Amino acid sequence: MRLTKFGHAAVRIEHDGTTVALDPGMWSERESVEGVDAVLVTHEHPDHYDADKLRATDAPIYTIAAVAAQIRESAPDVAERVTVVAPDQTWTVGGIGVRAIGELHAVIHPDLPRFHNSGYVLTLGEQSVFHPGDALTVPGVPVDVLLTPVCAPWMRLSEGIDFARSVGAARNVAIHDRVYSEAGLGIVDAQFGRLLGARDLDYVRLADGTDL
Repeated sequence: MRLTKFGHAAVRIEHDGTTVALDPGMWSERESVEGVDAVLVTHEHPDHYDADKLRATDAPIYTIAAVAAQIRESAPDVAERVTVVAPDQTWTVGGIGVRAIGELHAVIHPDLPRFHNSGYVLTLGEQSVFHPGDALTVPGVPVDVLLTPVCAPWMRLSEGIDFARSVGAARNVAIHDRVYSEAGLGIVDAQFGRLLGARDLDYVRLADGTDL
């Protein structure tokens, strides 16, 4: 397995000749979708969904109904490549198995309506990777690598650490990291590293364009 961070929540995963891009949003590089076999989008917010990134590939797109509606409105030229998925649905992309996890975005504020969101567990041979999108919904199955949100307007540091501990993945790779300054991220990295390390869980935040 090769896992490459491409800005904020965008991750590219390669396994056994198949490549999948997850959440290529406005803060990710176009390179994240070049030559991929599929794109997975967790929800409609622009840091996770960018129509121009979907236009940069001819790969099939798997996402939830709310995003499909956005695509029909803002990018009808790619709408025919969209497959709508539901919670707990499973499918395969080449040699990669995928399962949709959950259906609601984390609470931003009680006065605001909840957005829909789907995380994805990818099975890559004997390893598995979980991308939760903007939710703290545990996958319900063991995973080896958690793409863990580390800073967001809808999340406290303690919630992110407790979520990672609940999932219990041996390796935790930081995503959703464009909201804080580098100084703030230094604090986040120290706390995630120290508190997850106390449970023998590894934590790393990759620079954009670098691999796990």
